[in-house]
Amino acid sequence: METLFCISTALAAGLFMTRPAKKLGLPAVTAYLVAGILIGPYCLGRLGIEGLGFVSAESVQALGLFSDVALGFIAFAIGNEFRLSQLKKIGGKATFIGILQAVITAAVVDAALLVLHIFLGEKLPVPMALTLGAIAAATLMVVRQYKAKGKLTDLLLPIVAIDDAVGLVVFSVSFGVARAMVNGEFSIISIAVEPIIEIVCSLALGALMGVLFTFCEKFFNSNSKRLCLSLTFVLFTVAISKLEFEIGGVHIGFSALLVCMMLGTMFCNMCDFSAEIMDKTDKWTVPLFALFFVISGAELELNVFSDPAIIGIGAAYILSRSAGKYIGAFSSCKMAKCDEKTTRYLGVTLLPQAGVALGMSVTVMELGDIGSIIRNIILFSVLVYELLGPVLTKIALTKAGDITEKPKEKERKHRTPPAKIN
Repeated sequence: METLFCISTALAAGLFMTRPAKKLGLPAVTAYLVAGILIGPYCLGRLGIEGLGFVSAESVQALGLFSDVALGFIAFAIGNEFRLSQLKKIGGKATFIGILQAVITAAVVDAALLVLHIFLGEKLPVPMALTLGAIAAATLMVVRQYKAKGKLTDLLLPIVAIDDAVGLVVFSVSFGVARAMVNGEFSIISIAVEPIIEIVCSLALGALMGVLFTFCEKFFNSNSKRLCLSLTFVLFTVAISKLEFEIGGVHIGFSALLVCMMLGTMFCNMCDFSAEIMDKTDKWTVPLFALFFVISGAELELNVFSDPAIIGIGAAYILSRSAGKYIGAFSSCKMAKCDEKTTRYLGVTLLPQAGVALGMSVTVMELGDIGSIIRNIILFSVLVYELLGPVLTKIALTKAGDITEKPKEKERKHRTPPAKIN
């Protein structure tokens, strides 16, 4: 019963928080994160009333299953962006920019944090720096809420999907190395071979599940049953991606995010009616995503930031990631010979960060105390990016000419008020 109270309280808090957020021009994700903080253990939870908010970190972690499922659907939706028909239309320019700027961002953050490691020592161990650099590549799409149209927007839409895909691959490699360093397993197999095996196995498992998913969909004609089968396969894929085993001393595991992303990619390219099913799935998952972001906000441990070193690491991450996104986008656009406005403003539109980055931060909890610090830094940075990112994105899209005022809005602005008659 208490669990149901917590779930309903979390959803209600998130929904009501979207009202003031909308008036401030902030996305729903921001509202959900703030709502989570407010009903979390450090705010409303301090009252100690079971069911009315989260009274402890354990009560938040008890809902971890919802986070796993939500992340599976987030990755599944990302896979839907890789339709071959759409990729052929955008050509290689978006792919080139998406890959290069993501790699540059990770490199810039890694470099900045490794330099900071020299001064902070064990406060910022190398595994933490590598993991934060990998997470930095991920981006959140916010442009759709502005109904923007233009060259920058057309390029931005596929780049965000490519950005997240590259980020997942980079994260798998970096996290594999970080995990080996934390566990003291300094071998070629654990540092170089196992991360690559994880990526290959994850993509192969996702492809296999996608083929099976598409085959099974043909046995059902009603949209409701097809939707039910879609939910079944995503849940089953998340579950099976949790498996781990060893062969000849080599640890073999899967990245749930990569597996589900490949599941979505295979399905959208093999199934003729995938667009309709994906649209219905997106609508079904709205409350699930809301709950996931509220839970993420509630997991933010504010006491961690009582240490000035952690605040410094968080600030360095935010600043270096922002610099990396802008430098990466600017340089890759220059190489791809994009127009001046796209080259100048693309990097700003890539600053928002949430879904996939939060998923990665859940995975890093395997690193113990280091993982907990990384998780809190990412949660805090996501909150900052979701407060400032959408505003900066709107400014960039407006300056690029992709957001224009409607004639009626212009008329209202320039209309002079009637003279008062005394």
